[in-house]
Amino acid sequence: MNRCRWVNLKNPNYIKYHDEEWGIPSYEDHHLFEMLILESFQAGLSWECILNKRKAFEEAFDHFDAQKISKYEANKIEELMQNKGIVRNRRKIEASIQNAKIFLSIQQEFGSFSNYIWSFTEGKVIENENHFQSSNALSDKISDDLSSRGMKFVGSVIIYSYIQAIGLLNDHEDSCSFRKGGELC
Repeated sequence: MNRCRWVNLKNPNYIKYHDEEWGIPSYEDHHLFEMLILESFQAGLSWECILNKRKAFEEAFDHFDAQKISKYEANKIEELMQNKGIVRNRRKIEASIQNAKIFLSIQQEFGSFSNYIWSFTEGKVIENENHFQSSNALSDKISDDLSSRGMKFVGSVIIYSYIQAIGLLNDHEDSCSFRKGGELC
């Protein structure tokens, strides 16, 4: 079996993530929100670092419940800043609260966040042929829109990683066994 070259084959979590989640189209708002939060924490770090802390993030951030996160106050921020299991960056923690509020407003406006994010591709998975880029016109457009709504840590590079993760962009390398539709061929 061939996998994308970025997969650390010594890390079973990374292999499982690549094989069972990355690049598979996701339409479920809870998962879309979780990935948005995790990708925003990745800024300046490796995805493997965030993936290794995913369980701790889930516990610390109320299982990625956008309603709860949108109501976090100073005491919860301080609690998160003391949590050694997550990335303790105040700006990213505060951004996750702001982003949760905006995520909820997008749900209200579009009926779901899924409707919103998939509207950028008219519901289609984009088959990427250039696997060695870190942003593109689509990630620029989504980043600009999210930023204009007030989201933080949603630059084009982060959004590019996000749309790869949620399967909006199929970016499995041509030699990867998972290239066709995010499933083992």
